[in-house]
Amino acid sequence: MDWRDHGILLTTRRHGETAAIIEVFTEIHGRHAGVVRGGASRKTAPILQPGAQLDVLWRARLEEHIGTFQVEPLRSRAAAAFSGRLALAGLNAVVALLAFCLPEREPHPVIYKQTEQLMDLLGQDDVWPLAYLRWELAMLEELGFGLDLTACAVTGAVEDLIYVSPKSGRAVSEKGAGEWADKLLPLPPCLRGEGAAPDPEIAEALRTTGYFLEHRVAPSLGHRPLPEARARFVEQFTRRL
Repeated sequence: MDWRDHGILLTTRRHGETAAIIEVFTEIHGRHAGVVRGGASRKTAPILQPGAQLDVLWRARLEEHIGTFQVEPLRSRAAAAFSGRLALAGLNAVVALLAFCLPEREPHPVIYKQTEQLMDLLGQDDVWPLAYLRWELAMLEELGFGLDLTACAVTGAVEDLIYVSPKSGRAVSEKGAGEWADKLLPLPPCLRGEGAAPDPEIAEALRTTGYFLEHRVAPSLGHRPLPEARARFVEQFTRRL
């Protein structure tokens, strides 16, 4: 069994004295693990950094085996990632959520393309937070927990939508909220793709997407807690407000 693909390195851990086990999010084969012989060497270890774009050749005797990877670097994102604290925290959040949320060996080409585009914005702190928010929305949609923000779940109105129901993930208008307003999540305009998306709005929107990641996605995966890397990114982002 063998195939060739390109992808984004998510995780790496030492295996024995000289090898490494890596997880790569590939375009065609999804999240896939394999052994890199010599992956802990001085020559190869610097290539195997989270976020790196790799050309990978996977081989195994049987499909269900972990197999081995031969890797060739296509693009390093280390310089962009280490350009500032926000960029590094953002990269760590993305790779951690991908490793946490995506099932093994299941292709997600739409999310792959959006992840690649998001990674290429690393270091551009003026546009990264909004791009990251849109990526989280796409992740929720891909995992079956997409938000319906088109009309009020109570009245059917399409105006004055300022809340999101934590139960249904649907928009709620100010009128439709009534006495339940304090139990609803915020729906800032940027969550609907509207307005200039200032940082305070993005922070509000991340509170909403974070709720669904924590209370819908995580329980569906066995009640594991969300990776702390996401919280660290949000904390780093809110420091600049």
